Amino acid sequence: MCETCGCGLKGHHHDHDHGHRHDGAKGEAIEIMQNILHENDHNAAHNREHFERHGVLAVNIMSSPGSGKTRLLEATIDALKGRYRIGVVEGDLETENDAARIRAKGVPAVQITTGTACHLDARLVHDALHDMNLDELDIVFIENVGNLVCPAAFDLGQHANVVLLSVTEGDDKPAKYPVMFHEADLVGITKTDFLDFIDDFSVEKATACIRNLATRADILQLSAKRPETLGPWVEWLEKRLAGVRGSERKTA
Repeated sequence: MCETCGCGLKGHHHDHDHGHRHDGAKGEAIEIMQNILHENDHNAAHNREHFERHGVLAVNIMSSPGSGKTRLLEATIDALKGRYRIGVVEGDLETENDAARIRAKGVPAVQITTGTACHLDARLVHDALHDMNLDELDIVFIENVGNLVCPAAFDLGQHANVVLLSVTEGDDKPAKYPVMFHEADLVGITKTDFLDFIDDFSVEKATACIRNLATRADILQLSAKRPETLGPWVEWLEKRLAGVRGSERKTA
């Protein structure tokens, strides 16, 4: 388990002969977690300052494993080719497989291998940005580690959170993992080409689950295999990029 986000914090002892140790350990874990998040928020603000100074839109993409994050990025790169300059920060426990796929598209990609950590944090992203020339980019996508829990708690300095839900996962995922979906600026329902073959996923039910969280996130149906479905996604990105560059002009 991850030892940086709290789900694997050491020090919580199960000693039923000394019950006071439970309370002390719990308080210690909470304090450690608060310190971790405070430091992370400081680093995230620094990252955001970097992005905004260079007029770069930063998008944090989160989902469970296998929802199609990398495949969507590949299709997005194809859709934006010749119009916008893209960079990608890839997060995985091990391997450079996803970064290699992005580089094969002619796009710079920095791989972060987290080992046992189940999410990216702002410091890891900051270190990765040293290997990118933000002057030569318009959009940086951060593909977070596949996980529907911990990544939601860590600000990376992004301008927008995108959460993907594939039709192969189940339409009740937003109800089961509310924090992640509540933090979304956009929810992308992916692999919609499978709707022709899957009869137990309801887009309407998934949408209702998302709206029940009182989130105003945009909801798009996407298929990396059907480029015609990506138009609204591209428009959403362009609108967000314009907003970042508008803010940059105001503060220049």
